[in-house]
Amino acid sequence: MRNIHKEKIARIHGGEAPRVLDLFAGCGGISLGFDRAGFKNVAAVEFDAHAARSHATNFHKNLLPDQFEKHAQAHDITLIEPATFISDMGFNGPPDRAIDIIVGGPPCQAFARVGRAKLREVAEHPQAFKQDPRGNLYLRYLHFVKELKPVAILMENVPDVLNYGGHNIAEEVCETLDDLGYDCGYTLLNAVYYGVPEMRERMFLIAYAKGLKKTVSFPKPTHWVDLPRGYDNSRKVALKNINLDLLSEDHYFIHPPVADAKTCAPAVTANLALSDLPRIDKHLLGEVKKGARSPREEATYPDGPNVSDYASLMRNWPGFESHGVVYGHVTRALPRDYPIFARMNPGDQYPEAFNHAVDLFNEKVVQRRILGESLEEGSEAFKALYTKMVPPYDPTKFPNKWRKMEANKPARTLMAHLGKDGYSHIHYDSAQARTISVREAARLQSFPDGFEFSGSMNPAFKQIGNAVPPLLAYALAKEIMQNLKE
Repeated sequence: MRNIHKEKIARIHGGEAPRVLDLFAGCGGISLGFDRAGFKNVAAVEFDAHAARSHATNFHKNLLPDQFEKHAQAHDITLIEPATFISDMGFNGPPDRAIDIIVGGPPCQAFARVGRAKLREVAEHPQAFKQDPRGNLYLRYLHFVKELKPVAILMENVPDVLNYGGHNIAEEVCETLDDLGYDCGYTLLNAVYYGVPEMRERMFLIAYAKGLKKTVSFPKPTHWVDLPRGYDNSRKVALKNINLDLLSEDHYFIHPPVADAKTCAPAVTANLALSDLPRIDKHLLGEVKKGARSPREEATYPDGPNVSDYASLMRNWPGFESHGVVYGHVTRALPRDYPIFARMNPGDQYPEAFNHAVDLFNEKVVQRRILGESLEEGSEAFKALYTKMVPPYDPTKFPNKWRKMEANKPARTLMAHLGKDGYSHIHYDSAQARTISVREAARLQSFPDGFEFSGSMNPAFKQIGNAVPPLLAYALAKEIMQNLKE
């Protein structure tokens, strides 16, 4: 393996772009960050059909149709072997010469039941994952590493992997990678500290081939914000399984880099990220019909408002320029809720929204009674009006189901649940009284305006919510590139 690593390192030092394979790639958040940092995205494995096609559309659109379709196909990583996959993607020669970097975030469901022994077993028995399919996704990731011998690795996951069923999964993965010939380290990073207008905490693990003789480090924050208490508590819960004393076994953990309010720029706010996009208010005039909208619908930027540095980057990201066109600035039709959205205050969540809805209902009852309509409490007409105006969820059980964004703060974490509804991110502008659009979700996640999403509106929201923010991936990619080049 060391000779193969030396070949790859020599080629990179000779000026060739390091070649990246993105596993569990989604639509390509990590790929986009690495692309901007000078890496070459050569292939991706993704199970979701819409996300796989999005990845190919953005990174392989210049290929001939037959080869493009191979990249656009969804793949089940449990059913493919690295050598076969590499050959299908058009690479000739030994498969372990084709890839320099492996990145990605394998899901962790039931992984804790696999444990250290199973992880190490995969190094000797590549088919070991079949004995316990509950943990096979991480094992498959490690199998691709073993077979393709990358010189560097980036792995991403939720903070809970540091304390998942009593297991510190990141530590266990590092032990396995150490056995495979890598120097490893992991930490927690929040995207907001790297210029993303979203507070999103994730675990990141970096590994370098031992021949590089590199100590793992993570990029210094460029932005600062005082995080809400819930984010700080969440980090403490994730870290409580880590022994931080010098004599502990958890020697792969690296303390998260600290953002300094004195030296970092202020965090990018929702208003700085979104205010240059066109207003959406036709729904308030009844001019928008229900039904799926396309993330490829076009609009144009409005004249007039100053464009923030962040918005300018989103318009002009190298290789993904928008050329004056806003794609996918579409949102859901939610006519019952527009008056509620308009009345909510920034930071309001579902209990407040529910109370606003009840107030609106009571006001409507008074109006109708003044007009002479008989609306007796408990009558069928009374109940029907209540059902029409007030959401059905118990406000004591769903406090976080709705939330209105604050214009002067970064957004809260975007989740894949955006694919089902957008109530977690209600636009801060009460005059627009709506949830965020596909393009606004992409902006908050730091996807540039020229990035295309496959499928209808709901799959596009899901792809965005599942993604690693490209700007955070870019910061990590620059760190890795520097270590590879030195």
